[in-house]
Amino acid sequence: MTSEVENKPVFCTESAKKLVKELRASFATGKTKSYEWRLTQLNAMVKMMEEKEPQIVAALHDDLSKPELESSIYEIAMLKNSCRLAVKNMKHWMMPEKAKTSLVTFPSSAEIVSEPLGVVLVISAWNYPFLLSLDPIVGAIAAGNAIVLKPSEIAPATSLLLARLVAEYLDSSCIKVVEGAVPETAALLEQKWDKILYTGPCLLLSFSS
Repeated sequence: MTSEVENKPVFCTESAKKLVKELRASFATGKTKSYEWRLTQLNAMVKMMEEKEPQIVAALHDDLSKPELESSIYEIAMLKNSCRLAVKNMKHWMMPEKAKTSLVTFPSSAEIVSEPLGVVLVISAWNYPFLLSLDPIVGAIAAGNAIVLKPSEIAPATSLLLARLVAEYLDSSCIKVVEGAVPETAALLEQKWDKILYTGPCLLLSFSS
């Protein structure tokens, strides 16, 4: 175990800079803007929870001694509902909204088109480490952004599991997890982000301009 820790690459400012650069390159391809990509990622998240619920419950118990029922209802089920709500409404959210024009520009027409902000950073809280890590990501995905998740180091079992599950189920070219504590968080915060979220769920509109 000591050897593994010693051999683990150090995540520093340069690592964070490289990570953000890679995500911006992926975002620039336009893949996250497509309805199909967004739908695939949200459905993959639901599949992940259905297939890995026992592991998620176990990690939450290891970190916080949460009972299985509490984890299933207040973390997993709530996150599933967020995913399904986004899947149900995403086409409507993506549709342009008609806007009024002035008499001066008659007979022109106008519309408001929601565009993803770009690359967003999610810093999770410890008390609901699964829900508060992935619920903001649901909104970020539905709005078409690339994402970095920094789980709470105070819930290490959940943090480790999130890193494994996100890499396994979601698009690793656009959605990444960085584990660690203060030094890693500081390295991330030194970078330029289009949106930073810390603790709790957020609205879809926070990720669009």
